Amino acid sequence: MKQFKIIPPEMLRKNVFQSIGKEWMLITAGNQDKVNTMTASWGGLGVMYGKNVAFIVIRPQRYTKEFIDDKTTFSLSFFEKEHKKTMNYLGSVSGRVEDKIEKSGLTVEYLEDTPYFSEASYVLICRKLFKQTLNGESLLDEKLDHTWYPNGDYHDLYIAEITKVLKATR
Repeated sequence: MKQFKIIPPEMLRKNVFQSIGKEWMLITAGNQDKVNTMTASWGGLGVMYGKNVAFIVIRPQRYTKEFIDDKTTFSLSFFEKEHKKTMNYLGSVSGRVEDKIEKSGLTVEYLEDTPYFSEASYVLICRKLFKQTLNGESLLDEKLDHTWYPNGDYHDLYIAEITKVLKATR
């Protein structure tokens, strides 16, 4: 099992375009009784409201959204390349249908009641600050609406303060 150290968000030295867009991340929420996760390749990191934040988007039909909406915090877990097959599996199977976390072989840990994965190379612990449903009227490039939302299932945008960054030490 990996050991983690807490580092300030400003010490994070990762290319977020690569980490999120190419290597993906797991968005995870829940409690000791029930946890769910989903693979995501959309999102970002930045500064908002004078805080270091993460931006995530989740479609309404995703099971993980119920967990995100029910909790104040969630985690974003990032992995090395050898976990790509697991990430693909976790993004293609619903936690409503099977216990995909158990089948994935990943280990859920908790920091202050926020679930994350001990196999991750780094983890962002996040506290929700903002939520808004995207809509077609707000999209300035109409091709985006036709390309990404042909069924009108617009993502909810969440902005969350990054309260802790866990970096694997081994």
